[in-house]
Amino acid sequence: MTSRLNPDDQQRVEEYLQTPQHRVERKPFRPWLLLIVVVAVTVGLGLLSRLLSYMAL
Repeated sequence: MTSRLNPDDQQRVEEYLQTPQHRVERKPFRPWLLLIVVVAVTVGLGLLSRLLSYMAL
């Protein structure tokens, strides 16, 4: 993909992205872990809701 920036601006962008604070190593994305966390939170909040409804009635 070609850049729409002029070469001087593109060079400044490249230098900016090469600075240490913009080169953070990240763990790989794990969608299954995200799915498990979302399901666990949903079930937990559902159980809490049922518990509170039994206590209120």
